[in-house]
Amino acid sequence: MTLALRVPGELSARVPAEQRGTGLGRDAVRLLVSQGCEISHHVFAELPLLLRAGDLLVVNTSPTLAAAMDGILGHARVVVHFSTHGDDGRWAVELRDPDGRGTTRAREGGPEGAVVGLPGGVRLVLEEPVSAVGRRLWWARVSDPEVAGLLREHGRPIRYSYTERDQPLSVYQTVFALPAGDGAGSAEMPSAARPFTARLVAELVSRGVQFAPVTLHTGVASTEAHEPPYAERFAVPAVSARLINAVKGGKKGRGALSREGGGRVIAVGTTAVRAVESAVGPAGTVRAAEGWTDLVVTPERGVRVVDGLLTGLHEPEASHLLMLEAVAGRAAIGRGYEAALRGRYLWHEFGDVHLLLPEEDPHPGSCSGNCW
Repeated sequence: MTLALRVPGELSARVPAEQRGTGLGRDAVRLLVSQGCEISHHVFAELPLLLRAGDLLVVNTSPTLAAAMDGILGHARVVVHFSTHGDDGRWAVELRDPDGRGTTRAREGGPEGAVVGLPGGVRLVLEEPVSAVGRRLWWARVSDPEVAGLLREHGRPIRYSYTERDQPLSVYQTVFALPAGDGAGSAEMPSAARPFTARLVAELVSRGVQFAPVTLHTGVASTEAHEPPYAERFAVPAVSARLINAVKGGKKGRGALSREGGGRVIAVGTTAVRAVESAVGPAGTVRAAEGWTDLVVTPERGVRVVDGLLTGLHEPEASHLLMLEAVAGRAAIGRGYEAALRGRYLWHEFGDVHLLLPEEDPHPGSCSGNCW
């Protein structure tokens, strides 16, 4: 899905919400709600009023890594983005050129055998492209196997040119992030969960909203090429699978959703969708699972578990929009994004948030072609 929209540069969120004004918190971002054809506008702190007892939020616990590091390739300065740790000890990496403004620009990947010097005398050797389709990401071997420690000592969060300045790693951690014993994590923040605060989570729990933790370590996004997602490591614990199945099973027993009740499974972020949909068995139930997933959620594949989605605002060409269309339908996404532009919502990881909810009391033709 590609939207025929242009997002003006001034709608990029340049700093986090809590740095835009005195007394603001993470939950001060705006919240656009699309429920079938209906659009409404809120602030994120109002989320507890928009959900109901019995709803289940699926959240990604992956911590964000300080995944960017300066290096030298020949006589040139480069920035290495560490994306994904492979089972064979190699890392999928992206090399980028410094742009003189503290951020980076895309560069041609490779060549095979190229050696990048890293801090502390560590060497990174490029071996082969990750994908046969493109040369942006390469598998590389690092002379020091303790890359997690290297990142902690010399790394910094990945930052793109639309942001105003470097931020500490804490700014990129969500309230759900759990440190992994092996140092694993996400190259870029699972940003849909960023607006949650401990206070907001407590209020949601007090109102009967449940949480199901999953993990998906997301790699480096393609900010320029908008490539489809590649394989990433995930885990769905048994307790989360049981929670999801209980909500799905209870809903089947009640028949069609009504305003009076019926829990919904709402994924917080596209990473949570990918993780939980990768754990669906042949019978349609979610199983405990872990490993690698190369699942790409499209309208043709559809979603089997997720009823709703809380996500950021994506570029009109982004491959993630196919997943959004699978959850809510093309017409609802188009209508929502037009409303976001009219309302001057902010894009990217520090920006505003979009909540996609299933239509209540659906009737034939209500949103298939009459949303406009």
